[in-house]
Amino acid sequence: MWRATLISAVLLVSGSALAETKPEAPIKVLIVTGGCCHNYPEQREILEDGLKARLNVTVSHLYYDPKPGEQATRPKLPIYDNPNYGDGFDVIVHNECAADESDPKIIDTVLAPHQKGIPGVNLHCAMHSYRAETFREPVTAGEARARWFEYTGIQSSGHGPQSPITLTVAKTAHPITKELSGWTTSNDELYNNLTTFKVTPLIYGIQPESPEVADRDKTFTVAWTHTYGPKNVRVFSTTLAHNEANMREDAYLDLVANGVAWASGRK
Repeated sequence: MWRATLISAVLLVSGSALAETKPEAPIKVLIVTGGCCHNYPEQREILEDGLKARLNVTVSHLYYDPKPGEQATRPKLPIYDNPNYGDGFDVIVHNECAADESDPKIIDTVLAPHQKGIPGVNLHCAMHSYRAETFREPVTAGEARARWFEYTGIQSSGHGPQSPITLTVAKTAHPITKELSGWTTSNDELYNNLTTFKVTPLIYGIQPESPEVADRDKTFTVAWTHTYGPKNVRVFSTTLAHNEANMREDAYLDLVANGVAWASGRK
């Protein structure tokens, strides 16, 4: 009896130790890419390799490469007719450029997983996607044309020339940027900020070498977080990295990896 009790105790302690040291499951990441103005086949590879080098992740892709002569600003992404495209994933990374796609049904479908509670990460031209013809006019919360901007957190209506962006990390401590310092990018696009929706700014950018003198003193938020939808899901966004060279920068990939980890609740 005593021996059986001892064995049970040993097994109980061993079981607890195994439970404590059990490795954390990988973050299941879905990357959505496609559309105009970027080398998306190459960007898919850069993002996947960059995330895998920094995090314990599995990466899947949904993409559409427009055919020659096709209107790439309205790419026929495979997520447009499937509101359940995010099922089974821990976070969805939007890296598409659908600048002229304004169909309300499509926008509702793209937003459906985030409405259900799946966190999001939005990169660069995702902020210039799913917008109405009047996207250059500030929107207000609750407007039909504000739906996508309420998800991304900031309405952007355009960008300046390609020129180095000097980046400054916000002083307020945040898990995404606490290990990051400011840096200067290679030639990149600085997106403007038209309307914001209760975001937490993480990084600010300015283009002091811009060929357009009037733009040299304009500072905009280029990375931020907020929560979205009825489930208050975490959303991280950055307007950085138009070019593949920008995307390969270690500081940028560190930022995106931290954003993925934070959005999925791992940071």
